[in-house]
Amino acid sequence: MFAGFFALVSILNENYQVAAVAIGIAVVLDGLDGRVARMANATSDFGVQLDSLADVVSFGIAPAVLIYSWGLADLGNFARFSAFFFFICGAVRLARFNVQLKEMKYFAGLPIPAAAAFVAAIIHYFETPPDTVFFKVSLVGMNYAVACLMVSTVRYPSFKRLNLGGRKSHLLVVILALMVAAVFFYSRQALMAMASGYLLSGVVLRVYQFVRFRLKEPASLEEQEVRPD
Repeated sequence: MFAGFFALVSILNENYQVAAVAIGIAVVLDGLDGRVARMANATSDFGVQLDSLADVVSFGIAPAVLIYSWGLADLGNFARFSAFFFFICGAVRLARFNVQLKEMKYFAGLPIPAAAAFVAAIIHYFETPPDTVFFKVSLVGMNYAVACLMVSTVRYPSFKRLNLGGRKSHLLVVILALMVAAVFFYSRQALMAMASGYLLSGVVLRVYQFVRFRLKEPASLEEQEVRPD
């Protein structure tokens, strides 16, 4: 919650890079708080509600204000509505998650921390927004697309069951180490690639499942036609 508050203060001071980093730190902390609570046997309904309130600030309000102030302010009400649309879809995504089962292999819809991380990665990658109408319109379109993914039923992988004590944990440690090294040496490119990759993973999986289903459907119909009475 403090990271989200600090991001908002940084936006007011036009320190957009600092705000993006603060949102990134909030994403990391959000991935750790549940594990720490479970390890300390300190989980509670109060903690769940407080976590959601922190998410609204850090991943709903902060990235919406950041994307608007950084690259959309010149577009007026059109841009303001897109920023609000991102925020309200994020709030709906959180409310829907709170009433669903917590132990799931997949998330239904893009998780709001991932959406906020994608926005922060864009600001961190470009630093200064290109002063072109095409870029700003694309930014608005991206805003709407990410917001719609949050309230969609597109499946996204959950890392809550990530286990470093499994049989192939050594491979997982190597992958995590490489990711940390990439972020350290090439933070802009690495963070943008990771945020974009996760965002697109659900869409690619949905398209693959749709195509696979469409290909199987004619085959099943042909089997029914040749089957004897």
